[in-house]
Amino acid sequence: MARTPETHHALVDMLQRRAIARGYLALCFGRPTAGATIDEPIGRHRSVRTRMAVRRDGREAVTHFRIEERFRGLTLLRVQLETGRTHQIRVHLAHIGLPIVGDPVYGGRRRQVAGASEALESTLRRFRRQALHAQRLAFDHPLTGRHHTFEAPLPADFRQLLAALRTDAEAHAERESA
Repeated sequence: MARTPETHHALVDMLQRRAIARGYLALCFGRPTAGATIDEPIGRHRSVRTRMAVRRDGREAVTHFRIEERFRGLTLLRVQLETGRTHQIRVHLAHIGLPIVGDPVYGGRRRQVAGASEALESTLRRFRRQALHAQRLAFDHPLTGRHHTFEAPLPADFRQLLAALRTDAEAHAERESA
């Protein structure tokens, strides 16, 4: 996104100094009790070189997350990166037992949500990518110092998946209260 070599070098420096804020939304299998910080080094997987893994000899990697919304068997997380390693969010969340929906590499085999409606299961089957969205990027311009924030709305398929989850949760709550 840099137009000049000087700006490019300044942006690379900002990344290294952790002066660029990056925010994501991730829909994960599992139900964490609270937000947390994952501070685990990441490096190449020992046997599958196209994958990354938490490794003692890896590079520092820090991921913060908080719970945005809970569903039956799934949780929408707001994720903030402190570092920027390859596949960092996917590796860290899978490492603590919260694999991202639709992640064929780190998510394991396709899971079903216990007690989910057929409509929800159908929506989950049709969701053919990772339920991970780069929502926000913020930084001070390296030359002008002016603060810039860029936000991307959720894609339609992600919005539809969340709508199906909310509908399922409402139906489940009604059955429970009846």
